Amino acid sequence: MIAVLTGGAVIGGDVFLAGCRSKEQDFFTKDDIAFFDEVAETIIPKTNTPGAKDAATGSFMVLYATDCYDETNRNIFKAGIAELNKASDKKYKNGFMKLAPAQKKEMLEMVDKEAKDHNKKDQQQPHYFTLMKQLTLLGFFTSKQGATQVLRYNPVPGKYEGCIEYKKGETSWA
Repeated sequence: MIAVLTGGAVIGGDVFLAGCRSKEQDFFTKDDIAFFDEVAETIIPKTNTPGAKDAATGSFMVLYATDCYDETNRNIFKAGIAELNKASDKKYKNGFMKLAPAQKKEMLEMVDKEAKDHNKKDQQQPHYFTLMKQLTLLGFFTSKQGATQVLRYNPVPGKYEGCIEYKKGETSWA
């Protein structure tokens, strides 16, 4: 009888745990992740170092927004997709995803200025692009690619040195 009960618990565990799945996990779609990847890649493009897409920054952004943002910020973040597409359509007669890389960059520079103005006026709710930009930077520079291939990385540090001379042009430490 114990074998039947424990076997039933192992075999039927997915059915019981499916009830624990949050509806918030379905809040973002694969298209949303692809959109955030494009925004992130425009902010941190691939050069001689990895870009944001290489670090799967879009997936990180969705995971972080789902798990860590309150409902208000999560809604602002998601609404940013429509807002950015609307602004892009107004300026270029095309959605953000269909723009050329130079147009995407110009679009984000324009929206970044708008975000800075918004954030000066409204301290209560951030601009959607501020959230996108913050998560892009957090996601990329805490990824393996960002921390080990872009920042200087020392997996086994030596002694603590609180004051190290900086030479112009050096990369930051991970």
